[in-house]
Amino acid sequence: MPHIRIVRRHGRAAGAEPRRVLSVRSRIVVAILAVAALGLAASGVASYVVQRRAVLAAVDAQLLHTVPNLKTIAAGKTSAAPLTSVDAVLRVAMQQMIPASNESVLGFVDKKPALVPAVNLPFRIDKDGALVARIVAEAHPTLVVIGTAKSPLGTLRYLIVPVKVAGDPSTGLYVAAIDLDAELRALADSFQTYLRVALGALALVGLVAWFVAGRLLRPIRLLRDAAASSSTAADLTQRIPVTGRDDVSELATTINAMFDRLQDSARSQVRLLNDVGHELKTPITIIRGHLELLDAANVGDVEATRALAIEELDRMSTLVSDISLLAASRAPHFVTLAEVDIDSFTHAVGAKASALDPARPWSVESATGLALIDAGHITQAWLQLADNAVKYSTPGEPIVIASEVSKTGASPWLNLSVRDAGPGIATDARDRIFERFSRLESSRGTEGSGLGLSIVSAIAEAHGGTAVLSGEPGQGSTFTIRIPLVAGTQLSQEDKE
Repeated sequence: MPHIRIVRRHGRAAGAEPRRVLSVRSRIVVAILAVAALGLAASGVASYVVQRRAVLAAVDAQLLHTVPNLKTIAAGKTSAAPLTSVDAVLRVAMQQMIPASNESVLGFVDKKPALVPAVNLPFRIDKDGALVARIVAEAHPTLVVIGTAKSPLGTLRYLIVPVKVAGDPSTGLYVAAIDLDAELRALADSFQTYLRVALGALALVGLVAWFVAGRLLRPIRLLRDAAASSSTAADLTQRIPVTGRDDVSELATTINAMFDRLQDSARSQVRLLNDVGHELKTPITIIRGHLELLDAANVGDVEATRALAIEELDRMSTLVSDISLLAASRAPHFVTLAEVDIDSFTHAVGAKASALDPARPWSVESATGLALIDAGHITQAWLQLADNAVKYSTPGEPIVIASEVSKTGASPWLNLSVRDAGPGIATDARDRIFERFSRLESSRGTEGSGLGLSIVSAIAEAHGGTAVLSGEPGQGSTFTIRIPLVAGTQLSQEDKE
């Protein structure tokens, strides 16, 4: 029977939900709390260590102050009669040197506990045999000894002072001990109070940080919700409320501007699709109708239908090319700027425009200087205006190709215009003259896709400018491509004057 080995692989199964992580708001609060906790802990520990050292230093100073007092007593300066024995010195010391609140003393004679003061002591050193033995073992016949011992009585800091009187063979020890636990208890209580206050402060900091982070991140949450729900053009109407003037508010303003552009783009796309569908429907219907009625046995009918189909397909091809150009005009690198001489460029465009209608009088009015433009696209837009002037102006009337430099405030502008002497444009039609597939009633039947002026406007906008119409009805029209004159170009002497 074959062996079967079972292999267990650890990890998340395919299709399982991804592991949840902390939100940005939670991470901000955790980071703030971590830094605040670290700061409070560092300051608290540092303060505790410093104060503990101060308490221990005060304890040692209190114990060491015993030595000069005991020497004064041993010299007999505090008593009427001389002290001739170790026992007498220790008795006088027990009477005159009153222990502090957390201090206890004990007198040794010949290495045995013998004397205690006649006061209530917080603890009795002689009650701990191990401590007594340690004191006796550590005592030095001529030197003062100071040490610390862990005892059932507590943590004791003790001082051993040897006592010797001339003529007395006995040896004595004066021992003073202070309970460090009792001395440090007030500091420990203070530190516990600090811990409670610090925890309360951390809780308060956490609440404030949670509230502030929520307020600051609210525009981002609204952005997330708006982006999640904005799947159609109608949803792009949502906007993020902007409050304040901080970085997040500026982000919300930028996002709202982006939604404005997206909404305009979506509307333009919907309108373009509707217009394209309408414009393509006519040639398709014409071609289909002629094909359905085509008599294949009639050579003349076949040739006529073929010619009509090719003409309509050419018109559809032109329409598609114009639509592609409009779409490309929104690309960042649609224009390639190069320096051109305004005067030479104007006359070159004028020569090309005159070929559109050689029988008509043409004239050129040119500025001088240099300009940074995309000469190819500007030529295309300028000739489109000239072509419109030929189609819609009065036959035989003159057309003027003009360039000039003007100043609006401190910024110079380059104006490239076509001026005709035709019937002009009605006032109510001027607002929509540059819209896609917009045609005037008088232009019905004129060849073209209806996108010419839209292309002119798109090329002007790609240069950072605009296309404008001026002139009064019945007095001709002036179409102008108005673009910023890039710094470095030179004005003609006439413009300077």
